[in-house]
Amino acid sequence: MNQVICPDLEALSEQALMLVAERVHTAIAQQGRATVVLAGGSTPRRLYQRIAQQNWPWSQIHVFWGDERFVPPDHPDSNYRMARETWLDHVPIPATHLHPIPTVPLTPAAAAAAYEQELQAFFGLQPGEFPVFDVILLGMGEDGHTASLFPHTAALQVCDRAVTVGQKGDEPRITLTIPTLNLGRCVMFLVAGVNKAAAYAQVMSGQANGERYPAALIRPQNGELWWFVEAAVLAAANPSPEL
Repeated sequence: MNQVICPDLEALSEQALMLVAERVHTAIAQQGRATVVLAGGSTPRRLYQRIAQQNWPWSQIHVFWGDERFVPPDHPDSNYRMARETWLDHVPIPATHLHPIPTVPLTPAAAAAAYEQELQAFFGLQPGEFPVFDVILLGMGEDGHTASLFPHTAALQVCDRAVTVGQKGDEPRITLTIPTLNLGRCVMFLVAGVNKAAAYAQVMSGQANGERYPAALIRPQNGELWWFVEAAVLAAANPSPEL
């Protein structure tokens, strides 16, 4: 595991940008294309804005999503909409290279199955095979969830599919599964906000219960694992003893 401690979100985004750029260009050089999985939430917004300013070979990059809220694609809560507004609408990436997770009017189960089929078609997979993405961006919530893999939910047990239905309370979500995330060539957590310090400390301890802190279940089999962490999170997770 690699950990990069950054003084603030701006520095975190800049450090993450450099690694994403390096891994994207390496994948293109080796395979002729790069596959990138996006995270939702507020933390990656600045990274996406920075990527939008880059002159990358957009015709060789394909973008996927790690999870999606079960809302229409133009809904304010949509991860797809957030990525488009901050990044994708500002670069000449072919529309066919965007692979958003379908939502309404499908049922959550049908949406998960449809995205599974899209991944199988894109990667040329046989039933039971999993996609291998070049870069996977992840966040972590203050409850320790990542993507839409929430504590003590059925999605954590899914190991025979690449995509499943996650559950946040009564809200269904569509999410990549733990086996899929663990096959990524370069998996990157972006963590900012002191409210995440307790979960961060648990995950970093190496002894966290994965049912309670799902982010602890992300341990790439053959790929790299990077944590880009705001210094305030580290400080709150490891407070100095009082003198």
